Amino acid sequence: MNLESYKKNPRTAHLVESYARIEKEEAELTALAERERGMKEMADKELAGFAEQKDALAAQMRALAEAAREEEAFPNELILEVRAGVGGDEAALFAKEIAEMYRAFAERSGWSWSPLYLSENGIGGYKEAAFEIKGKQCYKLLRFETGVHRIQRVPETEKMGRVHTSTASVAIMPVRASGGFEMNPSDLEVEFSRAGGKGGQNVNKVETAVRILHKPSGIVVRSTAERSQSRNREKALHVLTAKLEAQTAEAEAKKSASARRAQIGTGDRSEKIRTYNVLQDRVTDHRIKESWHNLLGIFAGEIGEIVEALQIAEKEAAQATI
Repeated sequence: MNLESYKKNPRTAHLVESYARIEKEEAELTALAERERGMKEMADKELAGFAEQKDALAAQMRALAEAAREEEAFPNELILEVRAGVGGDEAALFAKEIAEMYRAFAERSGWSWSPLYLSENGIGGYKEAAFEIKGKQCYKLLRFETGVHRIQRVPETEKMGRVHTSTASVAIMPVRASGGFEMNPSDLEVEFSRAGGKGGQNVNKVETAVRILHKPSGIVVRSTAERSQSRNREKALHVLTAKLEAQTAEAEAKKSASARRAQIGTGDRSEKIRTYNVLQDRVTDHRIKESWHNLLGIFAGEIGEIVEALQIAEKEAAQATI
């Protein structure tokens, strides 16, 4: 068994030591049995025991290595970003409803949910907002939520009873433990300001809010939720790294037609993926052409059936390409 790759993995390094120790004892016992013919029967029994121990350790190493690969591909931490699209104030209200839907689903799933940045309009909707989610399989389950969501309903402010269509975009960006994307500090433009809004005197009077511009890409990120400047800067860099990695992954996916065929969506936030029709009490996912009813429950976080249907469709699509 080649132990080199397992030595480099922190999860399996300690098992490699045990495996190597057994191999050493096995070699010593084999050499002894060859010198002392009368010990062959006893040695064979011990060697069989060594073989069982090595098989058990090898299986354990493979399982831990596979779990590490799974976690790297589908980390247990992500950044969820929502932005109001077409529809003015109604789109901002929809963006907030979408964010609240995911917050409720996160709570149902036992995940942690914390806001990073909120930009509200005058009636409490979200022009833009970003949140951090941590929990088992959070990225694996939510990765297909990236794209344009649209809602069809009669707004409360509509006097003529006309149905309006508004949109909000969602981006799901994994946060990987490897932190493989390196940034040159000279590429960053960092600004500090007062956070404003709720949070007490410290938040309102001290320049704790952070805005970072990544000059090569033009990406701007903000963090206002933390009470200290350093923590907000750390969070903003966290978001920026996730955005840059997501941008790179999206560009690579667009280059590969086969990769796109094996996916439910392109991972592009401009792709229209789902419509919420309030009058018909129906939500339709356009990628898999399935619909569900009970919009009140769905907006309350009951999206498990939708999430599961997308996982199944992705698996079937991937198998079809093999």
